This record gives sequence, structure tokens and C-alpha cells, in this order.
Amino acid sequence: MAFLDPIFNPVLQPLLNISPFLGILIVSLVISLITVLVYKYFTNQVEMKRLKEQQKEYQQRMKELRDNPSEMMKVQKEAMSKNFEYMKHSLRATLITMLPIILIFGWMTAHLAYEPIYPGETYSVSATFKEGVTGEAELVVDKNTELLSPKMQPITSATSWNLKSMEGEHFLTVKVGTTEQTKKVLITQKVEYEQPLSLFPHSDIEKIIINYNQRLPLGQNFSIFGWHPRWLGLYIILSIFFSLGLRKVLKVY
Repeated sequence: MAFLDPIFNPVLQPLLNISPFLGILIVSLVISLITVLVYKYFTNQVEMKRLKEQQKEYQQRMKELRDNPSEMMKVQKEAMSKNFEYMKHSLRATLITMLPIILIFGWMTAHLAYEPIYPGETYSVSATFKEGVTGEAELVVDKNTELLSPKMQPITSATSWNLKSMEGEHFLTVKVGTTEQTKKVLITQKVEYEQPLSLFPHSDIEKIIINYNQRLPLGQNFSIFGWHPRWLGLYIILSIFFSLGLRKVLKVY
């Protein structure tokens, strides 16, 4: 989603360059605040409050009727009806916030999924080939890139080369027979990267992939019961926390 860069880069990219975690924190707070405000001013809060209170009453009645399944089912149907009514009231606000959130998600996916490749850091590039293509593939690099593997590699299910490059944009060309395809890679000290995958339909060279490391905004050593949160998991956790807090403070139902 490169078309989003002129919109979001001037505001969000400096935050990511300071700290990806700080960027995710601020984005989740801002989105949560906008979402809560839209719900507050684009829904009938009096009606939403009434429906919420009724839902609590139904939940309490269902607890009391656990020993009477037939009556509990009747109350459950009424509760579902009220819940559906609540969702209808909130639909307008949901539609208003949906598009901006999708666009921001697209930008964040393109900028936070992977670690950048730093100057002098070893990285790898892989190529896959059309079924039936055999022999050897060659990788051609520019003068500011050092090949750490032989440039000629036997064609396998995923032929790969190790490299390191100076800062800047570089173009890596894979050749097999008379066919060649080129992939751009960005080497930078900022939180930026080129998209990892390029597809080449109807070519003997089907894919060229830059093998980035997955980005862990809280670092390799941070885990929750063995789970290392990536940007999306971290965003969801922070958004739930901010949304609940803001709804309570702003009295949004």
C-alpha cells in the first residue's frame, strides 16, 4: 500500500524511527479515542445505555434460571433480540470508523511486519522457479553489495544467496538461461523496508523473496508465556485497554 505513504509517513514514520513500540502505542491510543468519540456522537447514547442495562438484567435473570432451562431459553431469546437491536444502533458508527482503520492497518502492515536490513548486516534472498526449470541460477549484484555465497547456485525448491550491502537502494537480478528478473532491496538505519515478495507471472523465475526477520516491537527477550507479540497482537492488547478506559471516562455505551 505504497499510495498511503504520502498520507501517513510524515506523521507516523518519525514515531517508528524513535521506537516502533511508541508508534504502536500512540496509534492505538489515537484510533481508540477517535472510535470512542464517533460512538459517543454518532449513536443515540440514551438508547444505547437503556439497551446495555437491559442486557445486564437479562444476564442476571439467566443466572437465576439455570435450574429452569425452558424459562432460561425464553429469556435468552429476548436477550439476543436486545443485543441485535444494540448492534443495529452501533452500525453507523462502525461504518464511519471502518475505512480509516483499514487504511491505517494497511500502512502499519507495510511498515511494522519486519525488521529493516541495516548497513553491513548479512541477509539472504531466495528465488523459486517454474516447475521443470533445472540447472543453475545466477545472482547479479551492484558494486555496493557483497555476495557471501557463490553467485551460481543449483536450482532447488528455494535457491538462496547470502549478501550484505551498504546503505541505500540496491537491485538484485536473478538469471536463469535467457530469463532474468530484478528485485529491489532497501538497506537503511530507519524503520523502513521494501516489500519482501515480488511475483513474476509467466516467467521461469516465479518469485524473488527478501528474507527479513520478523519485527518484535518489545524485543526478543520479552514474551507472554512463550508468546512474542508482534505489532498486531500488541495493537489489539493496547486498543482493548484504551477503549475500555476511554469508554468509562467518556461514559460511552
